[in-house]
Amino acid sequence: MTWRDRITVDPAVCHGKPCIKGTRVMVSVVLGNIAAGESPDHIAATYRLAKEDIQAVLQWRT
Repeated sequence: MTWRDRITVDPAVCHGKPCIKGTRVMVSVVLGNIAAGESPDHIAATYRLAKEDIQAVLQWRT
């Protein structure tokens, strides 16, 4: 899996900001939660994401 499988940029969704594919959850929101100290499991449960989505965000960022 690469981040490209899970993250998309579409000008018609969230003003073209990177989002988790099939959602309107922006990568920046997930990164903000990680920076605030939230666990990946908590973030996934809160936003109804798969753990692989969180991993993709971390791959995208590096």
